[in-house]
Amino acid sequence: MAVVNRIADFAPQMAEWRQHLHTIPELGRACHKTAAFVAERLREFGVDEIHEGFAETGIVAIINGQGAGPTIGLRADMDGLPITEATGLPYASTHEGRMHACGHDGHTTMLLGAAKYLCETRNFAGRVALIFQPDEEATGGAEAMVQEGIMDTFDIGEVYGIHNVPGFDEGTFHARSGPLLAAADTFHIHLTGRGGHGAQPQDTVDPVVCAASITQALQTIVSRNIEAGQQLVISVTQIHTGTIDNVIPETAYLNGTVRTFTPEIRDLAERRMSEIVAGQAASFGLNATVDYVRGYPPTVNHARGVELAARAARDVSGDAAVDVDSPANMGAEDFAYMLEARPGAYFFMGIGEGAGLHHPEYNFNDAAAPVGASFFARLVETAQPVKGA
Repeated sequence: MAVVNRIADFAPQMAEWRQHLHTIPELGRACHKTAAFVAERLREFGVDEIHEGFAETGIVAIINGQGAGPTIGLRADMDGLPITEATGLPYASTHEGRMHACGHDGHTTMLLGAAKYLCETRNFAGRVALIFQPDEEATGGAEAMVQEGIMDTFDIGEVYGIHNVPGFDEGTFHARSGPLLAAADTFHIHLTGRGGHGAQPQDTVDPVVCAASITQALQTIVSRNIEAGQQLVISVTQIHTGTIDNVIPETAYLNGTVRTFTPEIRDLAERRMSEIVAGQAASFGLNATVDYVRGYPPTVNHARGVELAARAARDVSGDAAVDVDSPANMGAEDFAYMLEARPGAYFFMGIGEGAGLHHPEYNFNDAAAPVGASFFARLVETAQPVKGA
């Protein structure tokens, strides 16, 4: 792999940054220690501007290049997950019940590595906006930062991000034009019947049987309401009802997720869910309510952004290591909001074998950090070359 030589020189320092961040995982928008560490490093590098406090702890830092030109945005997420770490590492989480189980410590480190290099070399025109974002895992820090005006305030013309993937070969890059990740919606179904003794079910209106019937019936949306070539996932992930073996409860609660790629299928899923729940509840004589909450939109890559980022990835990892025809994934990502606001692309980067994302034994591969940093750096130099260079 053609990792940038200067970035390779400070790879051990990047490992130190990443392992320190791994010890201090923070949740949601309360990434105070992480943001402070990032800001301190950026000041050491000599960035031209540091703007703090977006989405509570988000940072936008500006590096000026040579001469006039556009501003390219590079984003890294900073938050961890409410998972108890089981790695046994000497730099394991010191925050009980929290860990970097998705590699955001690695994402932050890769962008810091690119920032250090870009501050030293400034071999690009225009400006770079480094976007360090909290709250990817919870309520959408990307949406908040966009709503707070970062794209307009800093005149960001296009925006890019990457996410590590364990199990993919180290240093490989994967993306596609169009929808890459799905919209992620949540549903809450509340059923109210009439409870009673388990030995006299005829005197009750049983929500348990209705909950089971609804769970099965919801799958007919996938199998009977859309064409076979279209993509939709509906998963009931929680059913809560009852307290004891000989009492039929009065209420039941169902919860789950819906994943889609298009507005039409998203609308259909929401409409049919409401119709099915209402019909099933009526057939069993219960009352029902459906609270359908729309979450992150689909992450949709722009064709030019994919082409540009792929050129940078090939420069770092070689032609064979870059796949721009990857299948779409039913996962979700709040970088979608940034791609709704500006053109650009989101890429996956392989980090080799290891525990999967959101697993208590997951750990980012430090050897992959210089690859990601080199990708960011080459992307800037490719997108905004110095005139005459």
